[in-house]
Amino acid sequence: MRVHFRKYHGLGNDYLVIDPNIYDVDLTPDSIRLICDRNFGIGADGILYGPVRSGDNRSVRIFNPDGSEAEKSGNGLRIFAKYLFENKYVDKKNFTIETSGGIVEAYIRNDKANLIKINMGKMTFISSEIPVKGEEREVVDEELQIDRVKYKVTCLSVGNPHCVIPMDDVTEQKAKELGPKVENHNMFPNRINMQLLKVIDRANIEIQIWERGAGYTLASGSSSCAAAGAAYKLGMVGNKIIVRMPGGELFVEISESEDIYLTGAVEGAFEGRFHPDLEQKTLRVK
Repeated sequence: MRVHFRKYHGLGNDYLVIDPNIYDVDLTPDSIRLICDRNFGIGADGILYGPVRSGDNRSVRIFNPDGSEAEKSGNGLRIFAKYLFENKYVDKKNFTIETSGGIVEAYIRNDKANLIKINMGKMTFISSEIPVKGEEREVVDEELQIDRVKYKVTCLSVGNPHCVIPMDDVTEQKAKELGPKVENHNMFPNRINMQLLKVIDRANIEIQIWERGAGYTLASGSSSCAAAGAAYKLGMVGNKIIVRMPGGELFVEISESEDIYLTGAVEGAFEGRFHPDLEQKTLRVK
């Protein structure tokens, strides 16, 4: 039996689900890069490997297309919640998923599981928890120099690290120009995701995204949470925010305890099996 996968997307941010309960494989960085390649592989912004049962939770490993492993992904987790519900790994519309970045609560909002809300957990701006180099502090409205230009940045973790840069205008070109330099800046020992943020009004923001290990991205759940969280911390918005991205819109709510809730659409695209040629190049069966 060849390796089975399903492909989903959240606003164009697409992931493959490989289920070890159907076909258990040993994914390596090289194989992940080839599988995610849009010309030589299947093509995706990442791979969700699970479910693996861990106590009462369903655990998932999240891989970036460069082969690195991510702690969390807002869109990836909403996709994985849909997969669990569709395939009857859960029998309720409210359940938890375990990630390397913590346990996430998922809420299925309709019978087709194409509208899903998740609790991404508490945001933190503490430098050691993101991490950002330097003395222990909240990294809020600090200067970061890139190519002799100083930018005001706010950094935080929502289970994975983010650097948010407010601007009057945000463009794909600017995100692609700054993204690699911010991601790999020596201030960020584990690299970092970047969002360019434009505040439209107290309830609406617009962002452009550069993801650590993935590059320029049409949409991102954790990036939406981070950008909304930074704007909220800076006093630019209220606690209910619509985040606009090239791929569409997500809705973020911030509770009094600073838990971040993310709601948005998820859709299946297709399912299939690896061709033997791709299997031979990429996968070792466990």
